[in-house]
Amino acid sequence: MHNLSIDKIFSIKTPEQFNEIALRIFAFQAQNNPVYKEYLFHLGTEISSVDSYLKIPFLPIEFFKTHKIITGNNNIEKTFFSSGTTGMQRSNHHICDLSIYEQSFLKAFEQQYGKPDDYCILALLPTYLENESSSLVYMVNKLINESKNSNSGFYLNNTEDLITKLQELEAGNQKILLIGVSYALIDLVEALPFKLKHTTIMETGGMKGKRKELTKNELHEFLALNSGVDSIHSEYGMSELLSQAYSKSDGKFLTPPWMKVLIRDAYDPFCILPNGKSGGINIIDLANIHSCSFIETKDLGRINPDNSFEILGRFDHSDIRGCNLLVAQ
Repeated sequence: MHNLSIDKIFSIKTPEQFNEIALRIFAFQAQNNPVYKEYLFHLGTEISSVDSYLKIPFLPIEFFKTHKIITGNNNIEKTFFSSGTTGMQRSNHHICDLSIYEQSFLKAFEQQYGKPDDYCILALLPTYLENESSSLVYMVNKLINESKNSNSGFYLNNTEDLITKLQELEAGNQKILLIGVSYALIDLVEALPFKLKHTTIMETGGMKGKRKELTKNELHEFLALNSGVDSIHSEYGMSELLSQAYSKSDGKFLTPPWMKVLIRDAYDPFCILPNGKSGGINIIDLANIHSCSFIETKDLGRINPDNSFEILGRFDHSDIRGCNLLVAQ
């Protein structure tokens, strides 16, 4: 995108900078993303009258199932697909520059957790070879490589080896990040014969029908009680985004500076609600410059006074997604 370097996006520090860059990306995508351009035309949006990110219209996420969402004439480097049950129509997110995705998730991770090489990273997820179309698996595979620890790796369906590995690493006072889908973490902590002292547990959601659905609170209480950790961390992302939010406790998520969550009225999608009110989640992801940075999701949530946000569930009849826990609290 002319006159806007990726570095500027990842160097945002103030609300004014965010607003300025969001408006520049909006103006560019409104002209150069054919699907978004047509959507804005049907809304009757006057591009020049949009003078705040709060006035930018959001593209419903369903368009990622039915259309090719690309800004400009870029070659596709990789396509990520949303997880879903067999026969379900899945979202596809065409990535024109994987290096932007890698910068986004590495910078966001470092802001919240420090360098990946501070950790041994153990993943209860499919390996990259098993599911290379998953943006989450791509991210975790890269973090594992960046950890530069020979014990880091994928351990799904390998509980015995993982327990042995955890015991060895814990005994050596190694900082561990254990990241995985909910049902696999439940299976692990039920079988765990000792308490964890140096491990951060991060769930990425997703029972996949393998377990009774739990609320986030129930899941976190169960995992904490059976593993000995103080709190359960969470990752919030989706295949249509290039950025993630993280929660370190109580399901309160924080975004990196180039990502912002807004809450829309559940009955009027063009009305943005104040903090504290519950409604649909809209996401601005400025890293998504070659796709669409302004997405109306099917998740329900609210923004807290400290600007963290919570996921409260999903709109009725929305597809079950693999990377969120879906049941409202």
